Parts: sequence; C-alpha cells; structure tokens
Amino acid sequence: MRRNTSISLLAVSHACVDIYQGAVAALIPFFVAERDYTYAVASGIVLAASLLSSVAQPVFGWATDRWAMPWLLPVSTLLGGVGIALSGLSGSYGLTLLFVAISGVGVAAYHPESARVARLASAGSHSAMGWFSLGGNIGFALAPLMVAVVIGQGSLHRTPVLVLPALVGVTLCVPVLRMLARPQAAAAKDRAPRSADDVASFVKLSLAVVFRSIVFIGLSTFISLYARQRVQDSTTVGTTALFLLFLGGAVGSVLGGSLANRYDRVRVCRWSYLLSVIAVAGVICVPGPAMFLFVALTSAGLYVPFSLQVTLGQDYLPSRIGTAGGVTLGLTVSIGGLISPLLGHLADTTSLKAALTPLIAMPALSWLLFRALPEPTVPALRTASSAPVRQDA
Repeated sequence: MRRNTSISLLAVSHACVDIYQGAVAALIPFFVAERDYTYAVASGIVLAASLLSSVAQPVFGWATDRWAMPWLLPVSTLLGGVGIALSGLSGSYGLTLLFVAISGVGVAAYHPESARVARLASAGSHSAMGWFSLGGNIGFALAPLMVAVVIGQGSLHRTPVLVLPALVGVTLCVPVLRMLARPQAAAAKDRAPRSADDVASFVKLSLAVVFRSIVFIGLSTFISLYARQRVQDSTTVGTTALFLLFLGGAVGSVLGGSLANRYDRVRVCRWSYLLSVIAVAGVICVPGPAMFLFVALTSAGLYVPFSLQVTLGQDYLPSRIGTAGGVTLGLTVSIGGLISPLLGHLADTTSLKAALTPLIAMPALSWLLFRALPEPTVPALRTASSAPVRQDA
C-alpha cells in the first residue's frame, strides 16, 4: 500500500468520525419538533457532548502517549456511530444525553491516536496532514445533509441508520493499522525524551488555536441568521453563507499543507491569521452580497493553519504527540463550542451584529501569539521513512 493511499484511507475514516460531531447539532431541530424540547433543553444535549469531549480528549491523549493503542481507532469510530444511532430510540431525555455522551467519548478517543498514526503514515509531509485534516472537515460539513436524508420528514426512530458511516470508517482504518504495525512499534522505542519538549511554545500555540476555534464556531453558529439580516430575509441566503464557510475550509486545509512545503509553518499561520482579521471584519461590517466574498476568505484564512497547528503541536511536544494531537485537533474545538451560548446571550440582549463584533479580535490574538512562536526543529521521522512500506496490500 502506497503512503498516499494510507493517508487517503485515514482521511475518509476521519470524515466518518467527524460526521458525528456535526450530527449532534443537526439532530436538535428533530428533537425539538418530535419531543417538544425547549431550546434550552435541546441545547443541553450539545453542551453535554462538548463538555464531555473537552474532558475526555486530553485523557485519551495522555493514555496514547503511555501505551500504543492503534485498536482505539476502529473502536472509537464504532462508539461514535453507535451513540448517535441509539440517541433517537428512547423518549427519555436522560438516555438521550447518555447516548450522545457515548458518541462524544468515541469522537474524543479517536483524535489523539489518529493524529499520531496520520503523522507516522505521512512521514512528516505537511500536504499529507492537510489531506487528513480535510477529511474531518468534510465529515463535519456533511453531517446536516446526512441527518436530513435519513430522518427527513420521518421519525427519530430512524437514527440506527446513522451508524453506517462508522462501519465504513472501521473498514477503512483497519488495513492502514496493519500496514503500519512495524513502524509503530519502532516509533514507540524511538520516543523523544521529555527534555525535548517546548512546553511554553505549546501553551501559546494552544491558546492561538482556542481563539481560532471561538471565531469559527461563533460564525458557523450564527452566520446563517446574520446573512439573512444583512442581505435579505431568505433561507437560501443563510444556507449559501454556511456552505461557503465550510467550502472555504476544504480549500484552506489543502492550501495550508502546500504553503508549508515552501515556507515555514509559523510564517504561514501568521499570514493566515492576519488575513482572517480583515476577512472577519468584512463579514460583520460589509453590507449586501459582498459579505459572501469575505465569508469565503474567512473560512480559507482560518483553515489554512488547521493541520499545520497539529504538526506544530507534535513538534513542540515530541515526547507526548498523543497529548499534542488531542489538544490541537480536538480539545480546542470543544472549548470553542462552549463560547457559543455566551454569544447567543449577548445577541439576545443587544443585537447579532454587536455579539459577533468581538470575534474580529480572535484571529488578531492568534496572530499575536504566533509572533512569539519559533519554528520548531522537526524531529527525524526515522521509523516512517526508513521502515519498508508494503506495495501489495
């Protein structure tokens, strides 16, 4: 199996897992319509999933740094799918929370180990890691479509069908793990010492990713409503704005890896966040259809650093790459989701524009933090480059 094939399989597997991150929010309108949940009760489902994921993510990162757990990829994928599949079968609010929480644990368990395995399979290629990250972004974006097709005008009792992406993800990641069995064993022996870690830089990077998460999750939550206010009162306008926000992310993920092959990662991230300041300001302040251009620029600007931040975190913490992957790829996304209720409260008490205006400062803070970050010395991935790669699998 060629290296690019293994990354492609991991990227699709990543999409199959992150579908369940987006599926929770996509199911909320159906819970409200079918079970007469209030918005506060329904939002509790999303909040519970985010809180649990925030706690579980670094725990699994710590565990994968201590023990090799490649089996965690198929198990966590299946867990993510089963939780969502069962969430619609019971009318009990408590059981619904439990099943959604189970799915959240599965998603949280997947990211640290998958980031480690993808880095090994990519042999340090920034472009390959960009494709891996792209898979997750596509999965998240496809979640509302998948839920709408499966549930549609029917009942929540159809949710067991939603387990199908998880089954596909398990099928795809197993052959990759078999191929990488020997390189993973060698990588465990060659783990970097704790003295090689740059904890201060990793903390700064994590804060930058948190600010990036706040602005992206904030916009993805409210951009549809805001577009309808700024352009015209049309559902199509809101859908178009949300689609552009996700589409730009797909472009940005791949572009980030390509740019990092020519320039260092820290410099590329600085440029991207500087562009994002202007783009987010344009989304909020520019009236009329021109805002759509700024939505696309915002998405690309925020997603160019996405995969680069994962590999930067792993290079700042070479002895704890599982923890680094869990924080940069998962934990900070969950933290960003916790801020959305605060923005909603601010919008209720003032206006939606006033609530979104502070988001302009978020990429500016990320830019300032990246100005204080060095480009780390990339550790030699001897096991990934020197280990033989099978060509017949």
